[in-house]
Amino acid sequence: MPSPERPRSNWIAVASAEHARRGRDACIDAASGFMQVCHGKRAPLARVQPGDRVAYYAPTVTMGGKDRLQSFVSIGLVLDTAPYAFDMGGGFVPFRRDVQYLRANEAPIAPLLDAFEFVEDRQRWGYKFRFGLFKISDHDMRLIAHAMQAHLDLLYLT
Repeated sequence: MPSPERPRSNWIAVASAEHARRGRDACIDAASGFMQVCHGKRAPLARVQPGDRVAYYAPTVTMGGKDRLQSFVSIGLVLDTAPYAFDMGGGFVPFRRDVQYLRANEAPIAPLLDAFEFVEDRQRWGYKFRFGLFKISDHDMRLIAHAMQAHLDLLYLT
């Protein structure tokens, strides 16, 4: 977990619900799940550090789909492993990072938009999500965790 001199960072990662759930549900078969962002690029995952908090936002159910969801689908803590390549077959070898996901309910973003600090312009609230991974404040992560009914103490957000 993070060193005492480095505070935890908070991240929103963006993926379809189908993809985010795949990473979250890997916890069922293993000790942890995984995160994969920005079409499998390594650089964004290298910015995320052990102990950081991550919440996955899903604009849609399926990648590239018109099946709008606009909900947070998973939340957890980044584990103490480096980004690693994972061969998914067909020549696609994305980078992943291990995450310990918490039990939480999926939660729509709409009721939270007016309370988020990262939303600078309510009319263009989705702009930052285009980056695939971005930092948010403790305040905003607390709002997400509360909406998802995740245990704040397990996220060190008490």
